Amino acid sequence: MSEAVKPYKIAIPDVEVDRYYRKIRDTRVPTKDIVPNAGNDYGFTTEWATDLYETWTNNYDWREEERNINRWPHFTTELEGLDIHFIHARSSSSTAFPLLMVHGWPGSFHEFDQVIGPLTEPSTARPFHCIVPSLPGFCWSSGPPRGWKLQDTARIFHKLMQRLGYHEYAVQTGDWGHWVGRELGANYSDACRAVHFNFAPAPLPEGAELTDREAKVAARVDEWLENHMGYAIMMRTRPHTVGWMLQDNPVGIMVWLGEKYNEAADPAKQGRAEWKRHILTTVSLYYFSNCIMTSSLPYYENVRHENFAAFAMRPENKIKCPFGYTSFFWDTEPSSRRAVERTGNLVFYSERNDGGHFAATECPDGIVDDVREVVDIALSKSGSRA
Repeated sequence: MSEAVKPYKIAIPDVEVDRYYRKIRDTRVPTKDIVPNAGNDYGFTTEWATDLYETWTNNYDWREEERNINRWPHFTTELEGLDIHFIHARSSSSTAFPLLMVHGWPGSFHEFDQVIGPLTEPSTARPFHCIVPSLPGFCWSSGPPRGWKLQDTARIFHKLMQRLGYHEYAVQTGDWGHWVGRELGANYSDACRAVHFNFAPAPLPEGAELTDREAKVAARVDEWLENHMGYAIMMRTRPHTVGWMLQDNPVGIMVWLGEKYNEAADPAKQGRAEWKRHILTTVSLYYFSNCIMTSSLPYYENVRHENFAAFAMRPENKIKCPFGYTSFFWDTEPSSRRAVERTGNLVFYSERNDGGHFAATECPDGIVDDVREVVDIALSKSGSRA
């Protein structure tokens, strides 16, 4: 291992864990709706937030989650002056192919917790070496300088793969990570041999008559853009306000992040104990690493949501290497084949109705299957090693 790559263990001091629990329990949370019978017209419901808060105070053990997170090997390394935190879980198989997995907001490296094991396991299907970095400004990766774009993140993640000895690799990603994967597939295709997206905004051909699925999705996307973008407007205009408001406020982070998990996931997944535990662990990671303010920077520095599809159509952003896309029905902006194939070298397309925006957590088996298929197709076309 390169001396520049250092082992890392998440070990929050007892005094900080005690303070975290004390602050959670000492918070005076709202106990009634803003107006009678508010429902979800004014945001998330009081019932949802109360249930998550009570789960946190009565049935959640950070130390247990910390042990679970540390079952994967963590590392840090410095790239272009930034400390980058990442998981590097190697397969024991001699045929394993490197796979870079990139999260978005309000996610973290923990989003891939359920897929690392199946992907690294030697089997009759293709195994992978899994590299899961924290985006700059998230968890234990340094906050980036002014003007840092996701294309800059793609550059240093490419350098990370090279530092680890991987001169060819594949990528799986969604949300803000989509733009990292798109940049790697568009402008680093000599090394980036395949990309799989679970989020890939793209415009339909002009004048296209909508299919039933496209019509259902379009109505939901319009409603999302109209009623659910307050968080993004705050983060792209007033990230300091977000930081000062939430950095030392774990319950505030719970509703700031948790609202998106509540709104952007398959409704069938919500309410389950493992789903609530995942939200609370993600909230805890943001709190303990003090990253809530710097996690706003992708919103501040990059393309706005309403311009995502047009941005993907620019010639310099079209993907040259083979790529695949899985359209999850409950995502915030699901695309269809005839839209996403306009943005690059599409070789695989799948539709799944049992997941949403947090695909690797909601539908881990589906992500594992689709990533393997995309990489198999891509490597058979390119002649790269199996």
